[in-house]
Amino acid sequence: MMDLTPFIPSMVLILALFALTMLIALYTTFAERKVAAFMQDRIGPNRFGPGGMFQPLADGVKMFLKEEIIPVASNKFLFILGPSIAMVAALMTGVVIPWGDELTLLGVTFPLQITDLNFGLLYIFAVVSIGVYGIMIGGWASNNKFSLLGAIRASSQVISYEIGMGLSIIALLLITGSLSMKEIVEQQHGFNWNIWYQPIGFLIFITCAFAECNRLPFDLPECETELIGGYHTEYSSMKLGFFLFAEYINMFISSAVMSTLYFGGYNFPFMDQLLELTQSQNLVTLVGTVFFFGKIFFFIFFFMWIRWTIPRFRYDQLMNLGWKVLIPLALLNILLTGIGVALFNPSSFGN
Repeated sequence: MMDLTPFIPSMVLILALFALTMLIALYTTFAERKVAAFMQDRIGPNRFGPGGMFQPLADGVKMFLKEEIIPVASNKFLFILGPSIAMVAALMTGVVIPWGDELTLLGVTFPLQITDLNFGLLYIFAVVSIGVYGIMIGGWASNNKFSLLGAIRASSQVISYEIGMGLSIIALLLITGSLSMKEIVEQQHGFNWNIWYQPIGFLIFITCAFAECNRLPFDLPECETELIGGYHTEYSSMKLGFFLFAEYINMFISSAVMSTLYFGGYNFPFMDQLLELTQSQNLVTLVGTVFFFGKIFFFIFFFMWIRWTIPRFRYDQLMNLGWKVLIPLALLNILLTGIGVALFNPSSFGN
């Protein structure tokens, strides 16, 4: 019989990551309503629980208990498949992100990363690309012209902005020379973060991340003023909940990826001094993980801040920004980065 003991740490970490992702997605909805209320001088949810803290639980129960509606004219199989793909793809992306360094418990060392693929960055891009199929399939299967328009907008938007995002990453790879998320984090030890070397690449990446997550001002696939509800107009109950949850999970994962690639991941200033002072690698690992989640929560707040500050683009403006601004800027950034690497570190081209 096969010994499953070596897989126990990974399985525990997978379950912990799943639970944490769902919890953060659940309470991000609550945080967004509170942030929106603060910016609009309102109170926000405050009825259920202290300060409204149990409101996300009430919303979840409401989603489960709402009437399940599948339009007669829709393709039932694809109608169900769409939100399933969106949700599963969103949950799959976190497995290659290093959430912390290593913990040593009872003489056994546990890495706070489910798997360290040497092509981890490509894996994230591949899974994210699959996620948009959920939106496209769901919108098309609804047999609703507004849903179809939302699906068409989503496909063209994601294709356009994935190109800019991919080009921004190429410049980063010229510096790091690796696709492993763990190795990229280790190269940013202490305060040697990639943001100091790739500020233009980061600006392109975060702009494209807004478009990939369908967040304002890039929420054209679900533009309620034009398309009622966009690609999920015909959805109700937990199928609609899956689409909404997938959006918030993607926002959480995008924040984690940006923190990993450009802001050092779990690295923080004076970590070596803390290790010398305490002689405890476990403490440094835990502090690093806290710093990492602090960076993630800052970016999640930034997503919300932009949503309630900047109005929605017109569709032609969306396309012009992607093709006429971000892609040329990303190509220029690659050129400048290549020149810089050739001048200051020419040996890297031989690796």
